[in-house]
Amino acid sequence: MAILSARPASASLLSRLAVAPDADTRDVHAPFSRELLYRLPMATGYDVASAAARARSVQREWAGRPVRDRVRIMRRFHDLVITRRDEALDLLQWEVGKARADALEEVLDVAVVTQYYTRTASKLLRGRRVRGALPVLVGVEEVRKPVGLVGIIAPWNYPLTLAASDAVPALLAGNGVLLKPDPQTTLVAAWVLEQMLLAGLPDGLMAIIPGEGPVAGPLVIDTVDHVMFTGSTATGRVVAERCAKRLVECTLELGGKNAMIVRADVDPAKAAETAVRACFANAGQLCISMERIYVNVDVYDAFLAHFIPRVLSLRIASGPGWVGDIGCLVSPEHLERVTAHVDEAVALGATVLAGGRARPDIGPLAFEPTVLADVTESMTVCREETFGPVAAVYPVHDDDEAVRRANDTTYGLNASILTRDLRAGRRLARRLRTGSVNVNEGYAASWGSTAAAMGGLGDSGLGHRHGEGGLINYTEPQAIATQRLLGFGPRLGLDAQRWGQFLATAVGTMGRLRI
Repeated sequence: MAILSARPASASLLSRLAVAPDADTRDVHAPFSRELLYRLPMATGYDVASAAARARSVQREWAGRPVRDRVRIMRRFHDLVITRRDEALDLLQWEVGKARADALEEVLDVAVVTQYYTRTASKLLRGRRVRGALPVLVGVEEVRKPVGLVGIIAPWNYPLTLAASDAVPALLAGNGVLLKPDPQTTLVAAWVLEQMLLAGLPDGLMAIIPGEGPVAGPLVIDTVDHVMFTGSTATGRVVAERCAKRLVECTLELGGKNAMIVRADVDPAKAAETAVRACFANAGQLCISMERIYVNVDVYDAFLAHFIPRVLSLRIASGPGWVGDIGCLVSPEHLERVTAHVDEAVALGATVLAGGRARPDIGPLAFEPTVLADVTESMTVCREETFGPVAAVYPVHDDDEAVRRANDTTYGLNASILTRDLRAGRRLARRLRTGSVNVNEGYAASWGSTAAAMGGLGDSGLGHRHGEGGLINYTEPQAIATQRLLGFGPRLGLDAQRWGQFLATAVGTMGRLRI
């Protein structure tokens, strides 16, 4: 087992948290080794209320700044993320146990998202003229105003991406932010705040709320004006219900049981290469990774002949650094869940084609990348999200069967189609009930296309991040109508009846003339 040789600068980062000096603490351990990383102070209701009050006070001045000033700060933040990326990579490996290549993916994602929103924020937030009730006589401008204070509840699996990439559009829109990270990844969130402050973000506008989800999460939800939550479907329902009681909008990216369809016309070697990354990036701890692979029977054996050796060749990282293709799992509890899914499937008749077991000889939370066959509906791994390095393969006879089985789930987050025929792939994609579909890729093509909306259907969520809506979500429209000359009450000496006839005739004429 690799022994970590250096510790992150936890003391300075922990000082960024919105918490009292004498707060209760909980221990945070490194997934690679289970050694103690730091003791995390836990926020109280008073801490959250104080942080919210300060953020709202600062937000009023922030919202009054020209958009170009906010853009300038976010561009500096982008530059800091790139130039100081090794700090972020170290923290991500320490707190999550990622392979370093997976950690780099997060850094690049934050940079790409920030580039997109700093290029488009001025246009998206600019007021626009819209048609008035009576052309010429009524002028209407629709303006965008920040909601005020945005609460971001971010998970542990992509703590840099799912903190910074949601905070950037929220801040550009003129809001303050309360960010509640998972307790396992608080240093990553604090690092994001540190870069924001170095870039020129006003002190107090964004606050990090440390704490357990069931305790700190409701404190944040009950304080803010919009909630951005990423996590499990079960918790997402609780978040939505709590927001509904306050009539506060929320955006939810939840779980998935994502399917890949491998058509009969594929190059088996290329398909296998794509499938390995689609299934095992970040050790499968990725909401949009593939857990179900439906392979046409004509290429089933050929696909497995390439896929299984590639899976078996994946190296599990045992510590920080560039050695290792996949990382470990994040906690003993998560290792127990993944192990239970695989063990139950095997006990009920599933066949292990690769992996299938924990590897304590590599690390306390290491689990082999696993491929299962002969998986049936009675197995938990067939229906529920495993969220680990586990994929099941299923033979199918044609596209119709593949689509039917891919859609046979309450989830609808992401999907993948591998084919030589791009036109057929796009047609097939339209038949899938998911928020995104990647043709000849697993997840990166749609996720990385930040101008396109990203979200789920069914049990996979509510609303979207990315795209124009990913910024507009954090604003409220205000219509400013200016009346000129005639009003809507009786005019021209007409009584109410004749005035009504006049208005009806005028509106009908407008319709015929397409005014």
